[in-house]
Amino acid sequence: MILTRLALANVRNYASLEFTPAPGLNVLIGKNAQGKSNLLEAIALLGTGKSFRTAREADVVAEGLPMATISGDARVKAGSVRLSCTIALGAGGMRKRYTVNGRGVRYANYLGKLRVVSFIPAHLQLITGSPSLRRSVLNAALAQERPAYYAALADYGNQLTQKGALLRGLVASDDTLLAAYNERLVESGTELILARRAFVRELDARARAAHRTWIGDADGMLELRYVSNVSAEVGTRDGIATAFAGQLVAQGAAELQRRVCLVGPHRDDIDFRLGGRPLAAFGSQGQQRTAVLALKVAEYGTLEADSGEAPILLLDDVLSELDPERRTAFLGGVASVEQAFVTTTGPLDTPGAAIYRVAAGGVEAA
Repeated sequence: MILTRLALANVRNYASLEFTPAPGLNVLIGKNAQGKSNLLEAIALLGTGKSFRTAREADVVAEGLPMATISGDARVKAGSVRLSCTIALGAGGMRKRYTVNGRGVRYANYLGKLRVVSFIPAHLQLITGSPSLRRSVLNAALAQERPAYYAALADYGNQLTQKGALLRGLVASDDTLLAAYNERLVESGTELILARRAFVRELDARARAAHRTWIGDADGMLELRYVSNVSAEVGTRDGIATAFAGQLVAQGAAELQRRVCLVGPHRDDIDFRLGGRPLAAFGSQGQQRTAVLALKVAEYGTLEADSGEAPILLLDDVLSELDPERRTAFLGGVASVEQAFVTTTGPLDTPGAAIYRVAAGGVEAA
């Protein structure tokens, strides 16, 4: 996948921008608060329909204006595609509209047309941060790759919300309704578990290989393990569904007492280990950051292998957190990607890259 044109209107500090990026590595250089991260956020929004920086996407719209629009063209395996994402503010709140080749579509039909892998400073906390951060990485990648995963994730979230309202007493207690919620949770949750388990298995192999290439075996072998909240002795679809349903029954009284959903993939996690030991507890900051870099390279490679198309790689101000040796190793690892965007405040040793200067909401070739 190659982004060939990006157009912004009223997106944060960009009143208007027409940008024609190059294939391969695009390096965006500029001082802080000039718009480098805003530009990568816009590319991510064009691809995923969501911001990687904020849950309050009204902030993407330039202050005092009613609407922001991000549009662009890309070359993909099927030919070419034109996408747009519009964020409109009004008395009723924020609304988003998506188009594909000029036709309005629902979000589910927009997602995956232009896949991206984003690496932002917050991801450097993946090892030590909360499980929800690690789950969000899985969800973002799998939802782009597999429409069925996004459908299962949306259904699971809806059923979980309704069951949570019942447990908290926001709706009248109803055993039949609770059983119906549990049945739907098992159905969609089993799909999530199966997909996550297979995906983390692929991530593990690729992250291990990347880590060994950069660091060797001096620190020990990097391992990624999927930690499912549903313990199933048999890893088949039926085996997982049976175990999930059984654990919901076993924890039913505890859920009613604590008024919270205790069982399901909303409590999944990924365990990072280095040399057989938990990386969060025993790894240095450098080791943890290198593991996250390996994870992101693995995510890129897995999406490319599974779909037959290389996603766009977005690296937002993360290289400054690395020592020179790890920075050089990582840049060497991404030098051959189909298209990548890197933000930095200073020059990088990136032969053959397209270099752009970003200042005050403007982008110029250096």
